[in-house]
Amino acid sequence: MIETEAAAVCRRFFLFMEAETMEVCTLASGSSGNSLLVRSGETNILIDAGISARRITTGLKSLGVNPEKLSAILVTHAHSDHISGLATLTKKLSMPIYASADTAHQICCKIPWIDYLIEEVRPGEGFELDEMWCQSFATPHDAPGSMGYSVTANGCKVALATDLGHLTQSVMEGIAGSDLLVAEANHDEEWVKTGPYPPFLKQRILGDYGHLSNETGALLVQRGVELGARTVLLAHLSSENNTPARARNTVARHLHYVGIDPERDLELTVAPRSEPGKLYRLERGMDPQGFSLKEAAGC
Repeated sequence: MIETEAAAVCRRFFLFMEAETMEVCTLASGSSGNSLLVRSGETNILIDAGISARRITTGLKSLGVNPEKLSAILVTHAHSDHISGLATLTKKLSMPIYASADTAHQICCKIPWIDYLIEEVRPGEGFELDEMWCQSFATPHDAPGSMGYSVTANGCKVALATDLGHLTQSVMEGIAGSDLLVAEANHDEEWVKTGPYPPFLKQRILGDYGHLSNETGALLVQRGVELGARTVLLAHLSSENNTPARARNTVARHLHYVGIDPERDLELTVAPRSEPGKLYRLERGMDPQGFSLKEAAGC
């Protein structure tokens, strides 16, 4: 019997559903809002809640996740594009919020009643959430206590490294051994320099505690692949100073230059700014598999 393409997709989907896997999906990724779902077994965590609670819950439901089953929220830093949905979401769905002491202080200044949910984490410290191991690492950004996270479960690892003014040893150590890397490629440097932003904002974006350009993001991706990543999601793209095609082309060109084939050696894609991206399933010893929401729903 000849298997149709749709049947093959569903067969592969259900094989991964039955296996011990970790699932990863960006709910939104960009200068206007960020949130990432990481799921393993019955444990569901969000990294950041920088879009409305309604968008978060709608995105979770589209992935088959009951919002009431969220286990925790890990916050990278207290800029609004990472916490704007936090107050409404946690008012409806009480759950622990993990953040550095500095980030926790800023959150509590903006949302005073939320302090009882806060679990403070020192940069570089790890902690267990059911079957997941979450590891924080310091990130150079203009927000006190800014951190990235990696999450490991069932022998698989995903790392989020965005909002970086430059690359540091702590970031490289944090992403090492990741199967899937969410890496910043925020802007085209020339577009920022020649664009309409006021000088102070240009200086902030291009500074050592701002955001990674496509070119520097390519160095981050290169190192991530050299350290084991086989799927890379370019993330936190500026809507004014970048496009998905420009970000991917810049990174792909650099990878080619250093001898890495972005079409053969890894899956290189761009996380959508304002909607959920692909659902990735990671299984020990296997390359991450990506399914569009339409493919998953069709099965």
